[in-house]
Amino acid sequence: MLTLSYDRGTILIEGDVRVPGSTWDPRVKAFRSMAIAYRDILDFLGRSGLDFRDRVMDLVPCPRLQSRVRLRDYQQEALKAWMQAGRRGVIVLPTGAGKTMIALAAIAELDSPALVIVPTLDLVDQWRRALNRDLGEEIGVYGGGESVLRAVTVSTYDSAYLRAEELGNRFTLLVFDEVHHLPAQGYRQIAEIFASPYRMGLTATYEREDGFERELPRLVGGKVYELGVKALTGRHLARHRLEKVLVDLTPQEQEEYDRLYGEFTAYLQSRGIPMRSPEDFRHFIMRTGTDPHARLALLARNRAFQVALNSQSKIDALRRVLAENPGEKILIFTQHNQLVHRISREFLIPFITHRTPKEERSQFLDGFREGRYQVLVTSKVLDEGVDVPDATMAVILSGTGSSREFIQRLGRVLRKKEGKRARLIELVSRQTVETRISDRRKRRYRKAEM
Repeated sequence: MLTLSYDRGTILIEGDVRVPGSTWDPRVKAFRSMAIAYRDILDFLGRSGLDFRDRVMDLVPCPRLQSRVRLRDYQQEALKAWMQAGRRGVIVLPTGAGKTMIALAAIAELDSPALVIVPTLDLVDQWRRALNRDLGEEIGVYGGGESVLRAVTVSTYDSAYLRAEELGNRFTLLVFDEVHHLPAQGYRQIAEIFASPYRMGLTATYEREDGFERELPRLVGGKVYELGVKALTGRHLARHRLEKVLVDLTPQEQEEYDRLYGEFTAYLQSRGIPMRSPEDFRHFIMRTGTDPHARLALLARNRAFQVALNSQSKIDALRRVLAENPGEKILIFTQHNQLVHRISREFLIPFITHRTPKEERSQFLDGFREGRYQVLVTSKVLDEGVDVPDATMAVILSGTGSSREFIQRLGRVLRKKEGKRARLIELVSRQTVETRISDRRKRRYRKAEM
């Protein structure tokens, strides 16, 4: 008789039958496969009619899990689609549409141990509060110095990666929040080492710039449900307006920008290097490792970007926006911490970056939610997942061409509130490459919101 067991992120198959996806391991005289294949192995053995002992899962003791959430119609549709897909797959909904509620309902539906994996410590705290409030159970946590195992546990991606071999057979369900992080080279091993047969991915932005979202069907299941911003605006998401404010660099800034960016384009032209796609840019970056002239061209390009993204004209435009909107709850987003600190100093605004201590970050976010602070400035750490339902305006001073970043930042102000009319304002330097970057992310967003 075959025996299946879990061994440090793999499944050992002891017996004379080789299952699909397994290889012979002469050290233990048994076949071995990655733990992600556990469900497929069970399906194969079930169809084959072979007798076997299943000793793979060592589930965390679990009380009765009951959810109090009441799902909206589209949330019920998403949960149903996930169930019909074999309790595997990715649900794509805009920020503010209640993806967490769907996961809570799924955990209660399965009524068995579940691990929720999130990218940041802020989201660990947010999920822990939501799970505790809904399920009425103590919630485990891995991350931020905590290692507490419970039937329902929340972990950062980093902690799940480090503890995957230890935790890989303890949970029936994996929930990957912001699942677009999962296909990254290191994080995908989480999905491969866990034997959990049921998996749910949640995101507002399925696609990645590197195209690695193609790994998601293998790791967690394919896309099973999707709705865009437009379908939910008005009834479930706040109505919103997108505005672009073009600002002129100062004469000195424009002169410096033109000189620096000219050095970059002159190098490209002299070498006949095209720059039409992210792949072209990656090839250029590879050249900088062996070509000192390419390295100098890259440095000139980066300095030109710094001029465009951090111009004094943007600071002046931001001052006007703040003065004209005294009653709004405003989040200010920049690309780099340098500008965050400058804005914080000039306007006496609390700031949050990846270096902000956890306690201070919680203090600022709580103060914003409670109205003690009307404005926060941040770089990228608030792009994903953090719940600030009272935010009514987002101001982007600088960013990338990524539609995901744009959608995430817009999502911070889309949560529904009676009478709320959200606004997102982009401040863009005229006569610089930033205008093209803004147009590119807006085109991708328009396509995604459908």
